[in-house]
Amino acid sequence: MDHTERDDRTTILKELGTKERGYGHAIVAGIERYPLKITKNMGKKRVAKRSKVKPFIKVVNYNHIMPTRYGLELESLKSVVTLDSFKEPSQREESKKAVKKLFEERYNSGKNKWFFTKLRF
Repeated sequence: MDHTERDDRTTILKELGTKERGYGHAIVAGIERYPLKITKNMGKKRVAKRSKVKPFIKVVNYNHIMPTRYGLELESLKSVVTLDSFKEPSQREESKKAVKKLFEERYNSGKNKWFFTKLRF
């Protein structure tokens, strides 16, 4: 991994092969900035602020994806983020907002805790 790549947790939303990109690729959504640690003596306002997630969406070549045994099923994300989301910046921002909302709901519900922890290696 070179110094420009991040060590993100991502989930594959759609596998593609189009004429514009002659290689096999996938649309992925992941976490660019993870939620911060929360303790029980923090107030509601501070907990809400530290529970925020900054997502990203992008198109990635299959050669740059390493499969793992983990999976995260978010069927609602697949309908929100499509290849059309990348055509215009405003559509991309709307898709990111929808991804952020879904990720934060999943984080606050306590499901898939492993997905919201930063990779350490």
